[in-house]
Amino acid sequence: MGFFDFFSKDKKEKLDQGLEKTKTSMLSKLTKAIAGKSSVDDEVLDNLEEILISSDVGVKTTLQIIENIQKRVQKDKYLGSSELNRILKEEVGNLFDQNKNENLIGFDFDKRSEPYVIMVVGVNGVGKTTTIGKLAYQFKKAGKKVVLGASDTFRAAAVDQLMIWSQRVGVPCINQGMNADPASVAFDTLKAAVAQEADVVIIDTAGRLHNKINLMNELSKIKRVMQKVIPNAPHEILLVLDGSTGQNASEQARQFTTATDVNALALTKLDGTAKGGVVLGISNEFKIPVKYIGIGEGMEDLQLFNQKEFVNSIFG
Repeated sequence: MGFFDFFSKDKKEKLDQGLEKTKTSMLSKLTKAIAGKSSVDDEVLDNLEEILISSDVGVKTTLQIIENIQKRVQKDKYLGSSELNRILKEEVGNLFDQNKNENLIGFDFDKRSEPYVIMVVGVNGVGKTTTIGKLAYQFKKAGKKVVLGASDTFRAAAVDQLMIWSQRVGVPCINQGMNADPASVAFDTLKAAVAQEADVVIIDTAGRLHNKINLMNELSKIKRVMQKVIPNAPHEILLVLDGSTGQNASEQARQFTTATDVNALALTKLDGTAKGGVVLGISNEFKIPVKYIGIGEGMEDLQLFNQKEFVNSIFG
C-alpha cells in the first residue's frame, strides 16, 4: 500500500476515534428510521435518504445509493430492516470501489528516476499548509528525502507557516517571500530537488478563489514552468478540503476541478464533525479518489485513505 504503515492497531483505533461523531450520528438516526419496522419499505428508504443527505453525502450520491438499495429490495422480495446497515455498508463500499486509483496510492519510489512532484491546491483555512507539513513528516519518517516549495506567495503568512513546518519536520523549503512569482518559486524548488536527488517535492499554491480565471492561469503557469525541469510534473495535484464544511467543500471541489486537473483529494478535520459522509459524496460526484483523510491535530493524524477501513469504522 506504499510508504505509510496504516493498519496497525493504533492507527485503526485513531481512525475509529476520529470518525466517532459521524458514526454515532448516522447509526443513531438509522436505528430510529427502522424502529418498529420488520422490512425495508418506502418509509424506511425515505428516512434513509434524509439521513444520508443530512450527513452531507450529497443529493446525487444519496439518490444513487437509494436506487441501488431499491433494486436489491425488489430482487430479494423481502429484506429485513435489521439487514439495512449491512446493505448500506456494501453499497457505500461499491461506490468507493468505482472511484479509487491504485496508481496514485501505490507509486514506487525505488523505481523512480526523478522526484515525485505533488502540487497542493485548496482555499485558505482548509488545512492546506498543515497537510503539507504532515505529509512531509510522513515521507521523511519513511526514509524519503523531501523538498517543499512556497509558491503561495499571495500571503506572507502562508510562506511563514510553511517555513515553520519545514523547520519542525527538518526538510528544506525553497521560498522567495511574499509577492514573488509563484511559478519562479516552483521552478527553483524542482531544480533544487533534482540537484539534491530528492524523492518527493511538495509545492504549496495560493488558496484564493475570488477569480477562477486568474487561478486557472496561475496554476497552469506553475505546471508549465515545472515541466521545464521535470517533464511529467506535477505527478499529483492534491486538492485539500475541509470535511467539516460539508457541502461547502463540494462547491470548492467543483471550482478547483474546473480550474486544474485535480487527481487526488485530502479531506481534513473529520474528527470534529458528524459530516464524514462528505468523503463519499465528493469522491463519487467528481470521480476523484480520496487519498488522505485528516482525523486529528497530531503529526500521525493524516492517514492514507483506505475505503474498507473507513466504511467499517462508520458502519461497524
